[in-house]
Amino acid sequence: DSARLVPPPGPRLAPAPRPRPHMRKRDSLLSWAVSGLNRRPLLQMKNFRDKVVVITGAGSGIGRALSVAFAGQGARLALNDHKEETLRETLDLLGLPADRVFSRTFSVADKAAMFDFAEATAAHFGRVDVMINNAGVGLGDYAFDELDLSLLEWVMSVNYFGVVYGSRAFIPYLLKQPEAALVNVSSVYGLAGISGGHSYCSSKFAVNGLNQSLIQEYRNSTLRVHSVHPGGIKTNITRNAVDYQKKFEVFDKNHFRHTPEYAASVIINGIRKKKSRILIGSEAYQLDWIVRLMPIWGATIVNKILDKTRAEVARFVE
Repeated sequence: DSARLVPPPGPRLAPAPRPRPHMRKRDSLLSWAVSGLNRRPLLQMKNFRDKVVVITGAGSGIGRALSVAFAGQGARLALNDHKEETLRETLDLLGLPADRVFSRTFSVADKAAMFDFAEATAAHFGRVDVMINNAGVGLGDYAFDELDLSLLEWVMSVNYFGVVYGSRAFIPYLLKQPEAALVNVSSVYGLAGISGGHSYCSSKFAVNGLNQSLIQEYRNSTLRVHSVHPGGIKTNITRNAVDYQKKFEVFDKNHFRHTPEYAASVIINGIRKKKSRILIGSEAYQLDWIVRLMPIWGATIVNKILDKTRAEVARFVE
């Protein structure tokens, strides 16, 4: 009898539990995030030979060190500085032929000049691969209620709007390349508020905020955006401050430990490794960690250390 060949029914399996609403939402968010990461193109900035690299503030400090480093790796350069004399010194140091280097002297706070520079650079080389908004100015410590607001506006015009203009002027050219990098220099003072440093901190926090937005906006493109946060670098930014005082130089000499060449090497390595966030110096990592862990208390600790240092410098100068 064929009926006898049918095996007896096994135990009934319980139906799979329906996922709870919060589980479905969590899983869908996770899937969306992972798929977003998978869609992001993998850029390979392996070398810079014949790449066109634009650097603002190339007349000294990190800008000059970057110029020398990129030239040594075979890049073609478009350089800017607001001082003709210091920019000429960099060009003489490089010793590159006219077909390998292009330069313009102007303030990055000049919007029209920046857009002209971008157009002229693209016309000269036919492309732009890397844009580094490095130019910046410093300012001394002031009580905010006594601050001449024209000083704050000047700092913002260079440190923030100079980066805005440089980014906006060059991004259309960068997007034409199969791989490109926009490098905007903020500061460790763009991570924590410093008493008396409201003008400089405001400008560098603004650059950091711009960078975070651009990182997200272009995450699915061929353009990689890098936010750079140097710690204590031995540059001329203090000496070039509009309110330069001898005590600023004493502070820098005792507490700015890293050379511009070191900073340049970290930036270039960060571009190669596609790091969206580039911290320069152990103090940058320490400050970043402490303000992430304790946003208010961490910044307070940093300010207490700086207050003690300022008092020591003031006594030394007197």
